[in-house]
Amino acid sequence: MDFPQRKKLPHDVPLWIDPQQEIYFITINCQKREVNQLALPKIAGSLLESVRFRNEHFIWFAHLFLVMPDHIHALISFPPNQSTVKQTVMDWKRWTARQLGIDWQRDFFEHRLRSEENRREKADYILANPVRKNLCEKLEDWPYVFIPDGSNFAR
Repeated sequence: MDFPQRKKLPHDVPLWIDPQQEIYFITINCQKREVNQLALPKIAGSLLESVRFRNEHFIWFAHLFLVMPDHIHALISFPPNQSTVKQTVMDWKRWTARQLGIDWQRDFFEHRLRSEENRREKADYILANPVRKNLCEKLEDWPYVFIPDGSNFAR
């Protein structure tokens, strides 16, 4: 029996878009779904530390990064450099797979946000995810979230 093959997702940024002026909504899933592989103190702590490190070294700027049991959601901007959005995210996935033993799905989902209202909606969606999944009662109870200064998106 032949199963349909999953298509590769296009991550090419149109030439008229300046990636450093944009915020991207990114979701990265673990290969195995419905199993808690990420929302564990040591793993989540290491993931969030890697996000902080990349912010501080201008590899990317994560406005919001939230770890769920089997996936992550983030709002990220990318500074000017030689790497594409795809290459930067794939490098992070490769590093976390090697260092933390995470088995990620082959690709990732990204969507360029087009308005401030859309950014707020996506931030609210991301922050409410643990509550929707009954992992905590209130947004502020979820420990596995990175917000660089807390001023952009209230927890």
